Amino acid sequence: MELFSSYNLIIEGALILILSFWFNTLSRKTNIPSVLMLIVLGVILQYAVSALGNRLPDLFPALEILGIVGLIMIVLEAALELELRRDKVWPILKAMGVAVAGLLASAWVAALILEALVPGMSTASAWLYATPLSILSSAIIIPSVGGLPEAKKEFHIYESTFSDIAGIILFYFLAGQLNPAEAVGPAGFAGTLLLTVVVAIAASYLLILIFQGIRTQAKQFLLIAVLLLLYAIGKKLHLSSLIIILVFGLVIANMKLFFFGPLRRYLQPDRARQIYHELHIITLETAFVVRTFFFVVFGLTIVLSSLLSIKVLLISLLIIASIYIIRFGLLRIVFGSDIRPQLFIAPRGLITVLLFYAIPAEAKIETFEPGILLFIIIATSLIMTWAMIRDKKKPGTVLDGIEEEYDALDEAYDAEQEAEEE
Repeated sequence: MELFSSYNLIIEGALILILSFWFNTLSRKTNIPSVLMLIVLGVILQYAVSALGNRLPDLFPALEILGIVGLIMIVLEAALELELRRDKVWPILKAMGVAVAGLLASAWVAALILEALVPGMSTASAWLYATPLSILSSAIIIPSVGGLPEAKKEFHIYESTFSDIAGIILFYFLAGQLNPAEAVGPAGFAGTLLLTVVVAIAASYLLILIFQGIRTQAKQFLLIAVLLLLYAIGKKLHLSSLIIILVFGLVIANMKLFFFGPLRRYLQPDRARQIYHELHIITLETAFVVRTFFFVVFGLTIVLSSLLSIKVLLISLLIIASIYIIRFGLLRIVFGSDIRPQLFIAPRGLITVLLFYAIPAEAKIETFEPGILLFIIIATSLIMTWAMIRDKKKPGTVLDGIEEEYDALDEAYDAEQEAEEE
């Protein structure tokens, strides 16, 4: 049976999206993250393809592209929701501190475990393998914390976003040290980071000023295309490109803050707010679609037999234990005793998979079992599910988030229009 003809692929893709929306409904009733259901769906499809006598094509290029686009959309989605106010400075700083400290401490301990238990694992390779395992998954966290109190929900959005960015920066810094000709010291790396921020701010102002002058209705995907282009060019120039996406989202979401003094006269508030309103909706929808296909494709690539190793189980459990012990200490220092369910909301996901496949060839260790990656992703997601159930608050889903954002954005937009008419 030919499964990969054009019309069959359209049918299969449409059914996967329909199932994904249904998984969100099921998630609200069972508290099981829809991401886990998508991974299981991918595994089932993998065995169904084999049972029908077909062979899967090489899915890594698709997985990599979906991961990169999904990462950009998820960070942009989060940035568009971050309101920069004086009363938000302290919560943002606390979330950033927990994210960075948790990343570094978890990577250090995981690297020690891998170096000790994986034959042939050098210190440099151990850090490269440990970093993806230490990054929180905003792809899982952001759509799962909608039912939490506002302060805790904001903390998780800030923390997971900063963890993504800091983790990617750390990973590529470590990867760059493998090539002495291209390696840069901390000072050079800080300079590159500063240059990225400057480029990001300049590009954000320029994009808003240009796009507010475009009168055609179909311009949001043009804006997304420009952002993808900036991200890809930034990666080619060894810049921390994700910062460009984050800064653009922050600038357009907080226009009154960034367009101050003489700059204010160049801003067309009504046009810029319309761009923000439409971009937010499209970003939510696009992030949902890309996230769906990423985790299904990931499920298609999983080798379940890799979970049957005692060594995989031992290494995975040690790393998982270290994740929650470190997180417990950090949250107690920052928040005192009110650390539930935040303590257990630490899943690994999209970034972990994406960076694992980006480990340079010279750092790869043949004796490292991919089952460790899969075990940690599944276990941390299940622990989060258990914690949300114990907290007696149903987590929000991607579908909930889209519906809520539609309502909130429509109300805000209508209010602004009425105020302008008055």
